[in-house]
Amino acid sequence: MTAQQWLERYAAEIDAPVPTQAEIDQVLELAGVAAHASERIAAPVATWMAGVKGISLAEALAAARKID
Repeated sequence: MTAQQWLERYAAEIDAPVPTQAEIDQVLELAGVAAHASERIAAPVATWMAGVKGISLAEALAAARKID
């Protein structure tokens, strides 16, 4: 199963929209900033925190870059 297929199925399971390629790229960039500035565990947790807070990916990435 490809990542795109998995994300489509997961989106259906949680009743959420499938992320666009631009959104996926931004999430991966956020995760990369977090992982490279800290331990790898920061990457998934930082993306989760941004989602819980409901901020845009641009805001989340800007905040992460301030910490770096």
